[in-house]
Amino acid sequence: MGMGLMNADHAGLVVAAQGGDDRAREELIAAYLPLLYNIVGRALSGHADVDDVVQETLLRVVRDLPALRSPESFRSWLVSITLRQITNHWQRQRASDGRTTVIDEALRIPDAGAALEDATILRLHMSDARRQVVEARRWLDPDHQVLLSLWWQECAGSLSRTDLASAMGLSVAHVGVRVQRMREQLELTRTIVAALEADPRCPQLDQTVVGWDGLPSSVWRKRIARHTRDCPVCMMTTAERVPADLLLLGIAPLAVPAALVAALAAKGLLSGTAASAAGLATAHVAAGTATAGGGLHSSLFGKLHAVTAHPMASLTAGAVLVAGTAAYVTWPEPAPRVPGVIATPTTGAPAPIPPRTAGPAEPSPVGPSAVAGTVPLGARSLESADEPGSYVTYAEDFAMLGRVSASSGARTRQRVTFTVVRGLADTRCVTLRAADGRYLRHRYLRLQLSADDGSELFREDATFCPRPGAVAGSVTLHAHNYPGSVVRHRDGGIWLDGSDGTRAFAGQASFIVRRAWA
Repeated sequence: MGMGLMNADHAGLVVAAQGGDDRAREELIAAYLPLLYNIVGRALSGHADVDDVVQETLLRVVRDLPALRSPESFRSWLVSITLRQITNHWQRQRASDGRTTVIDEALRIPDAGAALEDATILRLHMSDARRQVVEARRWLDPDHQVLLSLWWQECAGSLSRTDLASAMGLSVAHVGVRVQRMREQLELTRTIVAALEADPRCPQLDQTVVGWDGLPSSVWRKRIARHTRDCPVCMMTTAERVPADLLLLGIAPLAVPAALVAALAAKGLLSGTAASAAGLATAHVAAGTATAGGGLHSSLFGKLHAVTAHPMASLTAGAVLVAGTAAYVTWPEPAPRVPGVIATPTTGAPAPIPPRTAGPAEPSPVGPSAVAGTVPLGARSLESADEPGSYVTYAEDFAMLGRVSASSGARTRQRVTFTVVRGLADTRCVTLRAADGRYLRHRYLRLQLSADDGSELFREDATFCPRPGAVAGSVTLHAHNYPGSVVRHRDGGIWLDGSDGTRAFAGQASFIVRRAWA
């Protein structure tokens, strides 16, 4: 892993793998497995599910590889899928808790002393400063942990800043801003770790942490930081501090475990030859056990087909995809796209709602789309199926739900009104344009408004394919470039998520198409 990976031209392998070349597919997986494992391992702080998330990511990569239109963008495409799978892991973990909790509690490691980094520290006898950086990372917000994981790979030369921007759906400049904010929080947490480990410890800090359970959390980070910022004793630990990027370069990458290689070999993702090419020291032993003679395995596409060939569960129940020993819930994949936007109503069916003409505002919009699972072109408003009276709107750049009624002002009505046009990336789907000319798109899994920059990525991110929703007359909007993910409202925003299989999720991902309020 390193500059060799970043500078390598794997477009030829991608094209060959897309054409069904098993060996090319295995070479790609072998080449990128260490990078993928380090991103996931660092982002999840060595959680016990790291191997499962890596496997899930590779299964999705292999499944979706034929649809990748730009082979040269494989690396950033792989990273973007990895980020989504990390997010899905967090969501599944929170759902399995069966309660609403702050993310810090949901992400706690059952045995903090058993994290991957701890073993690395002991084996490599890392310097105290490097150890503190690793420990400080556990105090970061979850999104900053992921960003640090990516920046770590950038420092190591495995990813470029352009790769990060493409994977996150942001501009290079915006990524720079985010990295800077993450680094600021990292420096803050480095101070916290050093202050807590000081011997003797600041007496006032001892008073501050009374009642602390010893586990990193955002609540205690803020409390401790309020003390350390103004404490000359605690701030002494920041003197002559080595920059974090230099320390990260001295930390050895996480080694891909033999058990994971064996699991990938058993699924047909790696052969003994490919594993050896990846430089995995114990891979040939594990893969040799799983394969006769280390030959190429049969195509994974057949295995995926066998898994998904059975009838899907209902939309509200979700569907279970089994990956090794890990079963996880995902939103059912849509059927092959049909021209839902331009569909002609069947005989006897009422016509789609015509666009509202100018004139006095009606007390409320009426009637969902008459054609199931479609969004008619023209001015429309999207009402939440599970929160009647709440509509997709926006505040500054970000989409959200907002209340609107007959007494609402013109500005509120305008913000819940979108012009539905044919999909920028697929005319069988739809794109939504706000009154100010910006388009609704997903970026880093959150929906926001952006101007058209003319890029293919923008067109893909701004294209959504409607399907029937969980409530009669409603629709779900599937992301064109991530067919398994749908638009959903949660936590005050509008996000792109994979289902957790609950009825609540199905309701949050269903919208009723109404006549425009403005």
